[in-house]
Amino acid sequence: MNTSSIDFSSSTNLSSDNLSQSNSSSSNPTGYSDYYNNFDMNALLTEIFGENLDDRLNAYMACCGRHVRDGRGDNLALVHEDTAGNITRMTFAELDKASAQVANILLSYGVKVGEQVATMLPRTPELLTIVLATWRIGAVYQPLFTAFGYDSIKYRMDKANTKVVFTNQENRGKFDDLAKQTKMVLVGSKVDAQSWGDDNYAQMMATPPQTVDAVLLDEDAPFLQMFTSGTVGKSKGVSVPLSALSAFYLYMRYAIDLRADDNYWNMADPGWAYGLYYAITGPLLMGVTTYFNELGFDAANTRDFMVRHKITNLASSPTAFRMMKSSGVFESAHDDANAKLSLRCANSAGETLNTEVVNWVETYLNCKVCDQYGQTETGMTCCEHHALAHECPVGSMGMALPGHTLVVLDDDMNILPDGEQGQLAVVVSQSPAFYFRGYSWNEKDAFADDYYLTGDVVERHSDGSYWFSGRDDDIIITAGYRVGPTDVENTVLEHEAVAESAAVGVPDEVRGHKIKSYVVLKDGIEGTDEIAKEIQDLVRRRLSTHAYPREVEFVDALPKTPSGKIQRFLLRSLSEA
Repeated sequence: MNTSSIDFSSSTNLSSDNLSQSNSSSSNPTGYSDYYNNFDMNALLTEIFGENLDDRLNAYMACCGRHVRDGRGDNLALVHEDTAGNITRMTFAELDKASAQVANILLSYGVKVGEQVATMLPRTPELLTIVLATWRIGAVYQPLFTAFGYDSIKYRMDKANTKVVFTNQENRGKFDDLAKQTKMVLVGSKVDAQSWGDDNYAQMMATPPQTVDAVLLDEDAPFLQMFTSGTVGKSKGVSVPLSALSAFYLYMRYAIDLRADDNYWNMADPGWAYGLYYAITGPLLMGVTTYFNELGFDAANTRDFMVRHKITNLASSPTAFRMMKSSGVFESAHDDANAKLSLRCANSAGETLNTEVVNWVETYLNCKVCDQYGQTETGMTCCEHHALAHECPVGSMGMALPGHTLVVLDDDMNILPDGEQGQLAVVVSQSPAFYFRGYSWNEKDAFADDYYLTGDVVERHSDGSYWFSGRDDDIIITAGYRVGPTDVENTVLEHEAVAESAAVGVPDEVRGHKIKSYVVLKDGIEGTDEIAKEIQDLVRRRLSTHAYPREVEFVDALPKTPSGKIQRFLLRSLSEA
């Protein structure tokens, strides 16, 4: 197993500086079992924050302020490449100064501790600055994915009572009448801002900078407001508390194996949990540079970016790896001496990697890829760990992340023996790093006694590894995105010709699954390609470009239970037949 090698003989006494040094050169990996069985939360907090434990009570301090205070302000925090290939670099000191300016803007708007500030922006320096500014004043950052349509935006803003939204000209039109209920700031030209009646980001940043002290909070106070898809009703709110920082660190340090000298690129969009948790919060928490590529996915650009920036540590999704593989780009450039990759390790999350893709990564990216599992609610909880030595067969989800106790339950909440399928659960009382305590607005009870129920069906093997079998509900995972069928179905129903609809995921070679809508039309209306396209366009516009049905099938009726619930499993079996 190609793992990193690190001496942890004095890990409980490491300061942040010592950690960075030990993390840059290593020889022998610590054993997973030793670290897992001897896990100590207090020792972990000391490993992260040294003697300044209060730094964990404000996410800006944890991810930026303490690095500047402790003499690491000149270290690079961000390398950003825009769509034209222009590169911007920001040090922690520059990020500190810029975030103070934005923090003052937010304070001038009357934003208070615990209130929500959102962005709908691509991966830019402005996005990162706004995130840190929000945390600095004790407010809560709320991501809005750039592919969202009006309905998805409105729902999230209404639930969170969002106070300020930063967006750009490309996305400003999606807010329509929503601007009446919140303060809008346009990241773009002064002329464009004036045309909308918005404040202009650049104009406001031209004011003299001022110092803004970080507001220390309780470790249970939220610093991120996420939403996660469900099969019944709208997306559920997930308020991420400051105590999650230590769990994020565990994943970055021991699964990702992020080192001080890494050029780290997490390809995930920060509009979603994996990107926000582990492309922004995680690397900055460790004081390591994060890389942003503003261009959308393209295999040739992806490889060029890795070569150009000498990326050593990559985090991505099975969909992206499959698209890299199918493009042929990496094979054709494999022997090009002028385009050598520098990857030391790769990480994958979102779906299970198959053996073919794992072998391809090892051959053409020339590194080991580790499969890792998590949820918006919990962060990553089950991983192949680059920095902890353990055997882990290809195709498994890995082992429990240290600080987490996992079990497999039957329908009666009994723990199942190895080799039997059941629902994956976290034993809360035995998981000191576990931070999720329930949905923001109590939309669902995800707990049974001492267990957090993931809703995922798995099997545990005798070696301690877990193997994913599927969801126990109807969540669709497409290209790494979790999509609730209800959101799709309700949007399809907005079409004037539609009487009923059901959405399921069907196998797709590139995306893992694609969304398929079964549609019952109103009496007297015949299904046509034109209506199908109208339905697709409607969902793209109203919901999201990643959540529209790539396939529409017109049917006379939908299969239902006696109580009238749609039997999506029957529709899935029809599609797979």
